[in-house]
Amino acid sequence: MKNNKFACKPLAVALLALSSASANAAITIYDDAEVATVSVDASFNTFYTTTSVDNGPNGDRDQSRVKMGFLPNWLGMNFSKQIGDMKVGGRSSFWVTINDSNSGVTSTGIDVRQFYATLDADWGQLLIGKDFTLFNRSNVFLDEVLLGYGNVNDTLGLVDGQGVSFGNLGSGYTYPFPASQIRYTSPSFGGGFKVAVAAVDPSPVNGDADREESAPRFEGEVTYSGTFDDASVTAWVGFLSQTSESDMGDVDSNGASYGVKVGFGGLSLHASGYSGEGIGILLGPTEAALGLAPITMYDPTTYNALDSEGYILQASYKMDANRFVLSYGENEIEDTDYIGHEGMQAAWFYGYNSNVTFAVEYSTSEFSGILGQEEAQTLAVGAIVNF
Repeated sequence: MKNNKFACKPLAVALLALSSASANAAITIYDDAEVATVSVDASFNTFYTTTSVDNGPNGDRDQSRVKMGFLPNWLGMNFSKQIGDMKVGGRSSFWVTINDSNSGVTSTGIDVRQFYATLDADWGQLLIGKDFTLFNRSNVFLDEVLLGYGNVNDTLGLVDGQGVSFGNLGSGYTYPFPASQIRYTSPSFGGGFKVAVAAVDPSPVNGDADREESAPRFEGEVTYSGTFDDASVTAWVGFLSQTSESDMGDVDSNGASYGVKVGFGGLSLHASGYSGEGIGILLGPTEAALGLAPITMYDPTTYNALDSEGYILQASYKMDANRFVLSYGENEIEDTDYIGHEGMQAAWFYGYNSNVTFAVEYSTSEFSGILGQEEAQTLAVGAIVNF
């Protein structure tokens, strides 16, 4: 199979990100109780990487790059105003690639992944606009190597692509691709539980001109966060459901996601996974946007949705300014004879101060099945600056 089908297109429309600026200390630029509060947050990262590819679609090769990691660089703006018993808010964030010189001079893409308003009151929160979706959201945002580099390979055109690496996307979870939605999140209840449900703009899983989605995609997630003595626990379960109809056949996309993260002092353990049909191994139903749908989501001869599943296991230990991480994950479709992908990382993060983190990471990526047999090993050294 020729690789050019997968080379830069996935990266032009993808990926990867933190859920909001809440993980960082946003800078307040305007604060007037009668008008509004406005703050700005930003994140910058750059890695030097060297990747050794065995049996890839471009042959065996060694490739060095200077590029961004699992997360793009971004600039975000946050707005809020208290009006009576309701807090009205909003967020817009703009995600930028720094790798434009690899494929064209000053061709940097700007990706608006968040553009939404929120209404907060005693009854919970209503979000309207574009944001990351719920299915596999916690699996991704609680990844211990979210700030690192992660997996790259030639099978998906990631070594020389203009965009991000894929982190553990495709080797542990699918991506909660940003989409327009109407989402309700409950207030905390029962000692740490929250429920979120969303009606999401449906994805065009089915490529036929006569296809239709007569209902939106529905997603939901139940989360729990609590502390017990010296331990902290976060657990979650989620779902996804969508139907795409056409004269050729209907494609049902359904999935379940789940996970738990436990902390004991400096030790943190993460275990999460997903299973489903018609959601592939990368972007969920949106995978059709990559031109991969007939390969990774359904059988184009029968329109039967293909089953897929994945999981990731991680351990990290924080000691003073140092954090050490071991991670292993894999995704597969139907069975390993169809598509299988495994990823592993060993990483060291050093928090130089509250805004600057340095990272050293070694990762492996193994593809098997109809997309080819490929092994890639990557060493990445970089810096992350957050505001």
